[in-house]
Amino acid sequence: MTGGRTAVVVGGGIAGLATAALLADDGWRVQLLEARDELGGRAGSWQSEGFRFDTGPSWYLMPEVFDHFFRLLGTTAHAALDLVRLDPAYRVISDPGTGLAPLDVHSGRAEATALFESVEPGAGAALDAYLDSAGDAYRLAVGRFLYDTYETTAGLRDPALLRRAPQLTRLLTQTLASRVERSFRDPRLRQILGYPAVFLGGSPYAMPSLYHLMSHLDLDEGVLYPRGGLVEVIRAIERLARQRGVDIRTGAEVTRILTRDGRAVGARLRDGSSLEADLVVSTADLHHTETALLGTDEQTYPQSWWDSRTPSPGALLVLLGVEGELPQLAHHTLLFTSDWRANFDAIFGEPSSIPDPASLYVCRPSATDPTVAPPGCENLFVLVPIPADPAVGRGGVGGDGDPRVEKAADAAIAQIASWAGIPDLADRVRVRRTIAPGDFAADLHAWRGNALGLAHTLRQSALFRPRNASKRVRDLAYAGASALPGIGLPMCLISAELVLKRVRGDRTTGPLPEPAAV
Repeated sequence: MTGGRTAVVVGGGIAGLATAALLADDGWRVQLLEARDELGGRAGSWQSEGFRFDTGPSWYLMPEVFDHFFRLLGTTAHAALDLVRLDPAYRVISDPGTGLAPLDVHSGRAEATALFESVEPGAGAALDAYLDSAGDAYRLAVGRFLYDTYETTAGLRDPALLRRAPQLTRLLTQTLASRVERSFRDPRLRQILGYPAVFLGGSPYAMPSLYHLMSHLDLDEGVLYPRGGLVEVIRAIERLARQRGVDIRTGAEVTRILTRDGRAVGARLRDGSSLEADLVVSTADLHHTETALLGTDEQTYPQSWWDSRTPSPGALLVLLGVEGELPQLAHHTLLFTSDWRANFDAIFGEPSSIPDPASLYVCRPSATDPTVAPPGCENLFVLVPIPADPAVGRGGVGGDGDPRVEKAADAAIAQIASWAGIPDLADRVRVRRTIAPGDFAADLHAWRGNALGLAHTLRQSALFRPRNASKRVRDLAYAGASALPGIGLPMCLISAELVLKRVRGDRTTGPLPEPAAV
């Protein structure tokens, strides 16, 4: 990828905006094309009757990744965003039938180990050791795996890494659930440590235990929240891109990546117009990019490749504007079923089904941020992990989504009301919108209607994940949740940086050097 200095970026989610900003900062003339009328992709926003909802990610984790990205562009996360530390980080509510009391999880090693010890004698010391291992795995991932384009295997052949091969083998060959169950007995503690698998699009019963590193983030480091919601991250990056001259066009759907003599030369839009460029970066859903925007002989990852891969779960999102206060819920609340394994089997098994009851997640940003709801009201974002299957249907506003979707939403509302002790919750709902796998497929071209991207199974992680450039078409790069390094806003920021590393010919395994402190 050398020669030209003009680039077309397909997709205006966080990966597309970040890629455009980094390339423009590096001297490229960049045009960004977004099919929808608004930017953000999965990290979108919706407003109604004074309520403002994030329609995607709602946890701000891996803060140093955000910090690093903003510093690359001459600012800081704290300058770009109004960040608040959450305390408690989150609340856990168990099925009332278990008789287990709710737990408030406070971040910080001392607080977390004290909580575990109060629940299960000896669990505090076990958590201390677990978090030591998680922190070590996290630093290893950041330093060796997440920022590697894997254009060569030099990083993997480093003697310092090879000496850790036995440890890595154990972390990669045992599941996260087995790692947790070996050290903890109380189901709430097991679920606290296993639930991060959902953030990575998988099940703790199938995900490598290497990903216990996620517990370092919420239990050691803490959970932050940008006032205004996660959409403020999108707006901040959009500002940085525009300041660097990126030409951002919405309502500009790409229908074909143009190629000539084996290299990408631009993009054709739905209206029939075309744009030329020396570099094309697609941050659209990778399955859509490969199977719809490229010819058969140009596909690195054809349909046959996808047929043997695992998507993340689908999601039922229920956005609720509620009258009155809801102190029974924290900013983040997790509701866990007693038969947890059956819950994941329903989502990932064959045949699949919508779990009932479901282990679900509720975000109440109005607990922290008065701007997201009218005075005296609450804002709830409910996420129910369900199968990745567009046949589940599409959502709607005011209960007018497909019957199966609205029935599942009713069940989720009733479950929250019962488990959290809010018997009149349904009667207090003033605004309601549902989003389902059919919407992810239709609106975002998400493969099988998945909510997050390719699940982080062993064969879909690190060097086994789709690379960030086509093997068939020169000057065609990829970024986003299904390419390196993976799922989530921080990973998408890293994927943007990997594009810049590739065009620079940088094959180091760590983050790019930051400019002098601002």
